[in-house]
Amino acid sequence: MKRRIALYGAAAALALMPLAASAERGEDGHLNIIYWQAPSIMNPYLSGGTKDVEASSLVLEPLARYNESGELVPWLVDEIPTVENGGVSEDLMSITWTISEGILWADGTPVTSADLAFTAEYCMHPEGGCAQGARYQDVESVEIVDDRTVTVHFSVAKPVPYGPFVTAQAPILQAAQFADCLGARAPECTEANFNPIGTGPFVVTDFRPNDVIQLEANPNYRDPMLPHFATVTLKGGGDAASAGRAVMETGEMDYAWNLQLAPDVIQTMAQGGQGVPVSAFGTLVERIEVNMTDPSPDLPPEIRSTREAPHPILSDIRVRQALSMAIDRELLVEIGYGQAGRPTCNLVPAPPIFASEANDACLVQDLDGARALLEEAGWTVGGDGIRVNADGDRLVLDYQTSTNAVRQDFQALIQQWWREIGIEANLRNINSSVFFGGDPGSPDTFQKFYADVEMYANNFPGTDPEQYLGAYRCGMEPRPSNQWQGENINRFCDPEYDALHLELAQTADIEERGRIGRALNDILMQNFVIIPLVDRGRVSAHANSLGGVLLNTWDSELWNAADWYRVEG
Repeated sequence: MKRRIALYGAAAALALMPLAASAERGEDGHLNIIYWQAPSIMNPYLSGGTKDVEASSLVLEPLARYNESGELVPWLVDEIPTVENGGVSEDLMSITWTISEGILWADGTPVTSADLAFTAEYCMHPEGGCAQGARYQDVESVEIVDDRTVTVHFSVAKPVPYGPFVTAQAPILQAAQFADCLGARAPECTEANFNPIGTGPFVVTDFRPNDVIQLEANPNYRDPMLPHFATVTLKGGGDAASAGRAVMETGEMDYAWNLQLAPDVIQTMAQGGQGVPVSAFGTLVERIEVNMTDPSPDLPPEIRSTREAPHPILSDIRVRQALSMAIDRELLVEIGYGQAGRPTCNLVPAPPIFASEANDACLVQDLDGARALLEEAGWTVGGDGIRVNADGDRLVLDYQTSTNAVRQDFQALIQQWWREIGIEANLRNINSSVFFGGDPGSPDTFQKFYADVEMYANNFPGTDPEQYLGAYRCGMEPRPSNQWQGENINRFCDPEYDALHLELAQTADIEERGRIGRALNDILMQNFVIIPLVDRGRVSAHANSLGGVLLNTWDSELWNAADWYRVEG
């Protein structure tokens, strides 16, 4: 059996040079990966969908990322800038990054500081609709110091300055390839968005949106022995069950992502003997997002789902709270995730210092309390059991999510509980590749949110939620002018929240950061803008013949695909 030692940064290539005679790039042939939510783009700046961020991470890389233990490690640099080593200024107003020597794009041209400056300009363009805008929060400018060095200047002191160019959500783009793709033109650059030139272990040879991606080893990858696989097929589509079977029962696939399946189903699949499930907890929360604005089709796109049109029902906090109180989270965990899930009342469930205990009342279902709130809000029970207001309007909500067996089970249960308190829920499920695809022309994306409530899961990279919580600031909403790529999905806006978030951005003491982070979480929770359901462990599976897999819940699951190898024997 081969044995690999995980090394990070450009120095890895030099460290492994003595072993070159015993290994060579591509020696393990072909790798088959299945993402049942099919990627629709290879540019994470134009999609908030995990499937797109992770698929693109095979090609596009950041300067630094988080490893499987949640530790920030250098990737295209030799060291992480800190105050101690001089990389972060004493006043915390800037951070200086130096690209490791000899880093090349897949086309053989050098990666330079101009690429870093361009990447920031690309995401920060006001008309670009950057899905990762929170990672460039408070960036004032990016100064080119020399060919390999940039200094990022912030408008405020940043004790945690690791947003730009860090994690799979904020990789480096090649300025030459994307030069004509700034602003409103960003989604029009099909060739660049489908076939980006990167520094990662693989290059795209064929991309079919919502279907399949073919890749081959990057001939200019910085480690001459990596990747071990010469070619890769990333198959998209189907469902979690077929993906799990393809790895653990039939052996057709080597790696299956995000097996959102009931625990007994996964256990049965594992008995197939071809592969094993792997799991780990991070910060992934299955939640219901509440639309704070009116999604009515009678409104024009410029008004629909903007704060100019408040939601006619859900603007009342008592209705939002009743929706949450009616849910039995323990039962959702039992039927959906078993040991791979925990009921939660928080958007940020981890690390412990950021996990609030102020919202635990949601752990106990309270149907009577929910009914009382609706009565107080003026919704009385009608003849068919559905509540009506003084104008005779029925309390009916459109409830959408992606197509997945566990999510449809959740929808059915929650629909039942809501009906018990007098709310009718019209259920809709949308193909995952479309729902998470980010196509600005589609009415069915989770960003457009053309429904009253919608359910999905999301998390943040690393262990600090500053950028994640920053998505809920005023002005971050998806809208036509930003290609529907904003991050504030439910269009929440609270100046006090924004001011508190600014305080977090400028606070260095970890205990104080924890306090402020919990307070921000509590504002969202106690306004019932988001209804958390389950703190989900990530469950995937790999073939018995695939080695080197380190499940990473803090960055991309494919973060170390260059080190994956075929187990002999």
